[in-house]
Amino acid sequence: MRRLLSALAVTSFLVTGLPALTWAQSLPGLTLFSGIKGENQLPFRLDFGGQANGWDRYILRIPAQKMKLAVGQFAITYPDYYKGIFDPKNIEVRVKDKAVKLSEVKWDKEGKLINIFPEEPVPAGSKVEVVLSNVQNPPFGGVYYFNCQVLSPGDVPLLRYLGTWILSIS
Repeated sequence: MRRLLSALAVTSFLVTGLPALTWAQSLPGLTLFSGIKGENQLPFRLDFGGQANGWDRYILRIPAQKMKLAVGQFAITYPDYYKGIFDPKNIEVRVKDKAVKLSEVKWDKEGKLINIFPEEPVPAGSKVEVVLSNVQNPPFGGVYYFNCQVLSPGDVPLLRYLGTWILSIS
């Protein structure tokens, strides 16, 4: 009877523990002491686990309630200690699970900035995903704050802050 109970306990631990490991990099959980207010933290997914020096796909999400105005430009900044490599030819913007045609994508390595210009403005109130494919993660793990700023068409030409993705590379 003792063996049966211990086997049941180990099995239940494994069954409940494995999904937590699997979901670890799917979306950010509760982040304490990040310096970023909860309402400014944006959801994301790292498709291939966020392993240091590995290849990955970042799906950076912007919820519909954050998209208060139409967007003609997305500007993503990242810290200077992030040493990953992006492939500007493999960056896309999805609205309602459909790719939006982009007129230009510029990666400024020295300025730590990715500028994305859709051909047509992305409508206000849309759920948006910025997909960075073919990314080589930095050689060392760490926590990296990717900030999202946008420019609305016809607006004052100043970028407006939407939020921050807090990526963890292990």
